[in-house]
Formats: sequence, C-alpha cells, structure tokens
Amino acid sequence: MKRLVVATRNNGKIIEINALLSGLVDQVCSAADFVDFPDTIEDGITFEENALKKAREASRFTALPALADDSGLVVDALDGRPGVFSARFAGEGTGEGTGDAANNARLLEECSKIPAEQLQAAFVCVLAFVTPEGDEQLFSGRIAGRILSEARGDGGFGYDPLFLVDGLDRSMAELTLAEKNSLSHRAQAFRKFREYLETLK
Repeated sequence: MKRLVVATRNNGKIIEINALLSGLVDQVCSAADFVDFPDTIEDGITFEENALKKAREASRFTALPALADDSGLVVDALDGRPGVFSARFAGEGTGEGTGDAANNARLLEECSKIPAEQLQAAFVCVLAFVTPEGDEQLFSGRIAGRILSEARGDGGFGYDPLFLVDGLDRSMAELTLAEKNSLSHRAQAFRKFREYLETLK
C-alpha cells in the first residue's frame, strides 16, 4: 500500500504504527499532515463504534485508505472504566487538569481504595480500516495485567507506567519498543491487520 492515513495526532502512536507496518505501507500519514483534518466526536459506547467513526471520517476527508483505533484501559473493579473514556478520564480538552498525567492521577485516586489483588485490568485495542471504496474491517487485541500503586518506567505513553503486564515484573512503560510491539494490545491488533494487508498484495 502506498499511503495510509491514521486518524490520530498522537506522535507516540505514529512511531509505533510505523514500526508495526514496516514493509507493507510506503507512507504512513497522520491527521497532523492535513490542513483542517476533522476532529471526530467520539460518542460511541464501544471501542468498535468509535474506531469505525474515526476511520470513516478520515477516509472521506483524505480520499485515502484510513486506519483508526480506539483503545483504552478496562479495570474490572471500576466496572470497566475508564474504557472508551480512557483518553479523557480526567476531563475533556487539552487544558490544565487533562492529559496523561491527570488521567493517571485520577486512576490512582480511584484505585487507592481497592485492594491490590483486586486491581485486574486489561488494555484493549480495536482497529478499524476503511477504504474510499467502502471496504470496512475490524481487528482487535487485548493484554491482561493489573494496576500499580505508583508509576514505573518512562517509556510508552498514557497509562503505560501504571500497568503491570501479567507474567512480567515490569510495567508497560518499562518495556522496550520492540518488546511492546511484540505483545501489546495494539501489537496484537496490528498483527491481524498486517495479515489482512498481506492478502491484498
């Protein structure tokens, strides 16, 4: 595939996606590469609904094949929250009191009253691929772990420093990019997407 637009302005995601799709896509573009790229209102109640809506709007706007993901953290003891609200758990917008640090602070606060052994969680990723011709595909991935009482590691982004991966004594933020790209929820979904792209050759 020559060009693929990814409906995100998150540079961390673009770096990961470039590595994950190496050899299959000549050029990965992001929302930041286009003037007036629309901001999708993520009003779906599932990861699938939000991912599809973002991919459809991106493909319509750019006339290119588009990829969008909706991913988030699901904490069992919080009844699945933050879930689809993971990116805006602490509030909407980009001002003070929002963003990764604020989201992590709110998660720690809500989990502080819950015994550590009950803090099972999972990162979930749903990818939606939409072409200008109307083809739509969904791919998903999931990785289990638990929530830590304090941040560990300085890699990754989002909730990575607070997520201890099952079977490893390291948080997601303590993994190398290569390790993360081999086992993360996003890596699992992208592996399925890569397999799909291979069939299009």
